[in-house]
Amino acid sequence: MWPTILIASGAAYALKLIGYVVPQRWLDTPTSRRVTALIPVALLSALIGIWTLVDGSTITIDARVPGVLAALVALLLRAPFLVVIVTAAAVTAIVRALGWLP
Repeated sequence: MWPTILIASGAAYALKLIGYVVPQRWLDTPTSRRVTALIPVALLSALIGIWTLVDGSTITIDARVPGVLAALVALLLRAPFLVVIVTAAAVTAIVRALGWLP
């Protein structure tokens, strides 16, 4: 276990060090700025997809899916973030209460 921890720590340190030694002109290109701006969106989308559709090691469709879809609709309608969260929670609760999905 300790070798794994030491290797992971060394890799994390090396990654941070690379961030300091990369020339600034590489980071100022339009492509790198676009990619840097989209990385958090891609990571959050992947996390939401995994949290919604995966239960352990299997893909499941349960009451969370309609909740996420309702949140997506609220976002497309430009609702405030708090309204988006409440909408998703309410739809998920209603679907579970009615017994439509587990």
